[in-house]
Amino acid sequence: MLTVSIIGMGPGNLLQQTQEAVEAIAKSDYLIGDKRILKELAFPDKTQHTATHVPQIMELMKEFLTEGRAEVAVAVLVSGDVGFYSLAKSLLRALETENITDLKNVRLICGIGSLQYFSSKIKTAWDDAAICSLHGREGNIVGNVLNNRKVFVLTGGDQNPAAICRKLSDFGLAEVKVSIGENLSYPNERIVTGTAQDFTKESFASLSVMMIENPAPLERAYITHGLPDEWFIRGDVPMTKQEVRAVSLSKLRLRQSDITYDIGAGTGSVSLEMALQQTHGFVYAIEKNEQAVALIHRNKEQFGAKNLIIITNTAPEGIAELPPPDRVFIGGSGGNLKEILDTVYAKNNDAGIVINAITLETLNEAMAYYRDRTAYEVELVQVTVARSRKLADYHLLMGQNPVFVLSAWPAGQNATGTATQTETK
Repeated sequence: MLTVSIIGMGPGNLLQQTQEAVEAIAKSDYLIGDKRILKELAFPDKTQHTATHVPQIMELMKEFLTEGRAEVAVAVLVSGDVGFYSLAKSLLRALETENITDLKNVRLICGIGSLQYFSSKIKTAWDDAAICSLHGREGNIVGNVLNNRKVFVLTGGDQNPAAICRKLSDFGLAEVKVSIGENLSYPNERIVTGTAQDFTKESFASLSVMMIENPAPLERAYITHGLPDEWFIRGDVPMTKQEVRAVSLSKLRLRQSDITYDIGAGTGSVSLEMALQQTHGFVYAIEKNEQAVALIHRNKEQFGAKNLIIITNTAPEGIAELPPPDRVFIGGSGGNLKEILDTVYAKNNDAGIVINAITLETLNEAMAYYRDRTAYEVELVQVTVARSRKLADYHLLMGQNPVFVLSAWPAGQNATGTATQTETK
């Protein structure tokens, strides 16, 4: 019979082990872990194997079972806590799938994770912190910091502390408080605190941790879309009106971490609403009119939408170098609708598209584009709005220009509502 103890060893220093972990190691026949953990152990008599990947560990366990012993006790030593971005998750899944032992013979022993350890060192609570891992994965750290007072970050690879601080500074978050820890619990442990700007050129170990504190996260008084027109600074630039904007945004089916384009952004009313809803994504507003661009900047400042990026250019030229989009809203094409759509689909042929057409010519051009493209399903809605105007003791309804809202999705997505996000996050 094989019994397995997956043991969280804490941040590294053996002083951080729990008594339960020590006792489980003492009762085990074999120890498996990385070289750094094994060399620190006070159990030199135990048979030790260096392995850090699940397939390696599984093969070792199978070998142990061939030795003919009636009972085999294995301890797999993992860093930190077994429930916090740990190897334990995938190892437990492999043990269940390969069925080399009953799961009732598998025990998880928790340890002190880097989050708890680091928080105690900088004298702060961690129960109110958002958690973001950039170790071997993508994540929108700007979105996390914009929307939370406190964010704990695991760094790794190119996403090192200095690179993260540079990104925060580029998005107007240079003054947020940042604490950085490296080599936690070891003699060469280093913990520093300052602003993001302070550490943009500092060198830290790739595998570090950060606690980022933003005293003024974005406050959203309303979570619905279709904000009142009068909330936006308008000038003489055309704007997608509230009711049409609400319908168009609903057709886009936005997700929080999407990359979206607003082409022909005008005053930026659609861009801003997308940016406010996509708390972990980025919105690119493409607009060629300089007066309109100035209005978008003013509205961006007014709403505090730091994840809105303004591109002063025509389309498709202005989107050529942008990351692939998940969603695209086209409010104005400047006569380049086909070229714009070709460029978008070259970047991501699964992108969701919503087009507002005021003229029949634009509508006909859009319908003609999708006529032979059977890989996409098109839905067309006409939005006709009448607003009341008071005249003496009466209210009269004043009709607005009708707008056609065309949405195009890869076949099947309208029915299922599912979509695959691009791998740019």
